[in-house]
Amino acid sequence: MDNRIIWWASEALWRKCAVIITAVMAVVLIVLTYDSLSSIAAGSPHVPSYTVINQRIGYRFDETRNMSVPVIGPELPLFGTVLGSEQAKALVDLDKVTTQAKNCMNCHTFLGNGAYYAPDLTKAWLDPAWGNEASRETQMLNFLTDPNRYVRTYGTNRRMPNLGITGSEARGIIAYLEWMSAIDTNGFPAGFVPIKQSN
Repeated sequence: MDNRIIWWASEALWRKCAVIITAVMAVVLIVLTYDSLSSIAAGSPHVPSYTVINQRIGYRFDETRNMSVPVIGPELPLFGTVLGSEQAKALVDLDKVTTQAKNCMNCHTFLGNGAYYAPDLTKAWLDPAWGNEASRETQMLNFLTDPNRYVRTYGTNRRMPNLGITGSEARGIIAYLEWMSAIDTNGFPAGFVPIKQSN
């Protein structure tokens, strides 16, 4: 009886293959990570810089891509003040700290991440539920700072708890929501109809 192992069935060969494949895939993962980071950084083609909060953001249907895409319009500063790049970044960063501290993703979805108990906030800045463009900032600010008084349930009977959001934190959240609405999310969320804006 022949006890020789066929070359392609040897343990040593498959161990070497596993090591080589793991090393190659680690390099591929590193390259893809750097490529992804450059594509999703603020100021890249699909993700505008934070100063976009100084402009009107709208949506139009792109026939070639068969989806709605963000359109950055003329100057329309958030809270009536044009912010420089550092000020805009600081305001959006304040939201990032606030939404993590208040655990907003426990109920909401941001860019496809989070929970589905409460509304998806990816395009909340453009949500028609805020009424109109002129009152949107005030309504958002009132709701975030006092959700018990300015209840919004969208027919679900689910209420946002009062998280003790301060006025400055609410402004940061609103800036983040506006900035996030300007991100080209490749049609996500599907079927979204934005708020009507004045010309």
